Amino acid sequence: MTWTFVRESAWQFALTLWHVLPWLAAMGAVFSVLSLFMPCNPGRPWWQKKNLVTDFAYWIFVPVFTRYLRVWLTVMGTLLFFHITDGQAIADFYDHGHGPLSTLPLWVQAAIYLVMGDFALYWSHRMFHDGFLWKYHAVHHVEKEVEWISAARFHPVNLLLGAVAVDVAALLAGISPEIFIVIGPFNTIYSVFVHANLNWRLGWFKYVLVSPVFHRWHHVSAVRDTNYASTFPIWDLMFGTFYLPEDALPDGYGIEDEKMPAGLVPQLLYPLLQE
Repeated sequence: MTWTFVRESAWQFALTLWHVLPWLAAMGAVFSVLSLFMPCNPGRPWWQKKNLVTDFAYWIFVPVFTRYLRVWLTVMGTLLFFHITDGQAIADFYDHGHGPLSTLPLWVQAAIYLVMGDFALYWSHRMFHDGFLWKYHAVHHVEKEVEWISAARFHPVNLLLGAVAVDVAALLAGISPEIFIVIGPFNTIYSVFVHANLNWRLGWFKYVLVSPVFHRWHHVSAVRDTNYASTFPIWDLMFGTFYLPEDALPDGYGIEDEKMPAGLVPQLLYPLLQE
């Protein structure tokens, strides 16, 4: 059993590298060029940023962790709500979705997931900015140099009650897993885009989609209780948290807690050791 787990973990690690490294190389090249000509915060390039090794570590850890967690939670939910216990039966049950939602065209299912998922993530995000949950979300805000490669910095608790919970809820509701073939890469690329060091506001489209400047304001330590939306700023407009001044660009990122350590493992343990 132990050897099987080790072998499977090694395989998942290798598979993650195989999928992640080409994406990182491509996005690194694209945003290196774009931020050279249109930076929001001029300075040293992303590959010279402090804690770059930690950024890379998150890009390996997060895909592996979320993959196992999604599967485990979906199986547990299936046992609890649908009383299906056979592994193959569970796989067949989710092959093309189930229930009324699975009968809708895939593009409609994708639209439902994007809108409802973003709405849920908006409120989850707000929840993590208040009370005892902030110490877990602070891992994402600790960086003083916000760059595209910072997008994967999330604590497991944050992932559990955020993106993973949304995905599992969608699968349990009947959404076809086929939509994630497109939605998965879109979510990753868009998260990287809004963390990129770009001075893009998207013009009048700023009220339709989150822009890099919009999200970078969220990382400013003095005004971070704004701009919670991941994709659609309509939620911030509706609930009074929209912040995008025309005469200024964001700067001054990070958190007040100077004791937050660097490194993947120390940052994962640090919130657990706080009172």
